[in-house]
Amino acid sequence: MQTRLPPALLATASGMRADEILRNCVHCGFCNATCPTYQLTGDELDGPRGRIYLIKQVLEGNNPTEKTQLHLDRCLTCRACETTCPSGVDYHVLLDTGRELVEQSVPRPLPARFVRRALRLVLPWPARFTPLLRTAQWFRPLLPASLKKKIPARSRDTRPPPQQQHARSVLLLTGCVQDALSPQINAATIRVLDALGIQTHGRSNSGCCGAVSQHLGATKEARGFIRRNIDAWWPDIEQGVEAIVVTASGCAPMVKDYGTLLADDIRYADKAQRVSELTKDISEVIASESFSPVIKPAGGKRKIAFHSPCTLQHAQRITGSVEQILEQAGYILTGVADSHLCCGSAGTYSILQPDLSNKLRDNKLVNLQAGQPDMIATANIGCLTHMANHAAVPVKHWIEYLDALIPQQGR
Repeated sequence: MQTRLPPALLATASGMRADEILRNCVHCGFCNATCPTYQLTGDELDGPRGRIYLIKQVLEGNNPTEKTQLHLDRCLTCRACETTCPSGVDYHVLLDTGRELVEQSVPRPLPARFVRRALRLVLPWPARFTPLLRTAQWFRPLLPASLKKKIPARSRDTRPPPQQQHARSVLLLTGCVQDALSPQINAATIRVLDALGIQTHGRSNSGCCGAVSQHLGATKEARGFIRRNIDAWWPDIEQGVEAIVVTASGCAPMVKDYGTLLADDIRYADKAQRVSELTKDISEVIASESFSPVIKPAGGKRKIAFHSPCTLQHAQRITGSVEQILEQAGYILTGVADSHLCCGSAGTYSILQPDLSNKLRDNKLVNLQAGQPDMIATANIGCLTHMANHAAVPVKHWIEYLDALIPQQGR
């Protein structure tokens, strides 16, 4: 694709990168075939090819409009287009650049500004998010069914953590909304890793990975979260932890991208790159271990439908790994049609674009439940929360199903 970016923009690192990405795009349209929003609306501007043209126009100096903003807002950032693209276009990098520029140029109505600002002020901060969530959960039984489904039921894990010490150790990502929504996910992870002879550490002074701010166009704010986390984790890295383990697949791509996002930061570039190198999705850790000796295989032919989040299969390019783990553990996996399509959660998307999000969720649940599974497994807290109150069977993180197979005396 030919480009005419202004010399001043080309003189910047982000401008040069955007120009390179645009030039890689051959306008073939393969991306539209796997784009969830294009499939729903049929609008060229709601597909990656159309959005790339909108971003190109902005980068070349054309003033963006509310229409530009709308179509960029509708993107799920699912990155299905990237796994389809034959030219290797890094669409998500271009999208982040475009969203930031449009956010600076197109004023939003006051209600929209309030909601987006509130999301950035609450979601990344557990001390603010948790009390609000607990208050909503306390009133949940009193609400009508339509509102009750919007509030996740409270989850608890009252079992004491393992007390054993191990020579091997990893750092477990904490400080996420997941800790308030489903604390049993990290608790299950700690027990599974303990059974495998791996010690887990967490850092209370770490926080959100920065993805919420990044995808809402507040990239400077996102970099603040990144630096804070690097400072919090660095003592453990210096002590020799073998990995930074992430149980929310929505956070893992962001942390794995720290090295790129802070590549121009003299103070943090090397540290950020080291963090990226150490970061692993929990599935990568479990897949590399021999877990069969520490579990009692699932009996009764229990069937699981696995929803592979976009952040797992498209952003991290991890496919088939969780399914293989669950099958080795004795579960039977049902087939899922259109497994490459997003469930509609996509971080804050379910709040900001509820109509499209709910349609995608309903379509996803039809496909997940077509094989009549006993339960649904996923790998991301956003997907889990988005689907749980609308599914006919339990929806849990897949690590919980593995944890359930570890004998009590092995904990």
